[in-house]
Amino acid sequence: MNRQLRKNVVLVAAGAVVAAALAKELRQPPKARTWTGRIFGLPYDFRRPTPEKIAREFWDPDSDAFFTPHAFGVGYGLNLARVTPVLRRCR
Repeated sequence: MNRQLRKNVVLVAAGAVVAAALAKELRQPPKARTWTGRIFGLPYDFRRPTPEKIAREFWDPDSDAFFTPHAFGVGYGLNLARVTPVLRRCR
């Protein structure tokens, strides 16, 4: 599979996951919509991100997780507070 085709497949798959998450929320009555949850095992959050949520996505020293849910969108971000000590030990 060539590089452009792989890129297109990934983009279509990512778009399908986002569309499925939005459809899941829109199928609910307006008052029941939380705009946060899981779809195909991935977390999603379509609420307005706050600076605190954005910072916690990438720096959460209170969490042992390497990956944290995105502050906005579908999927995970890298918890640099957890990764940095591991990388320092590897040097």
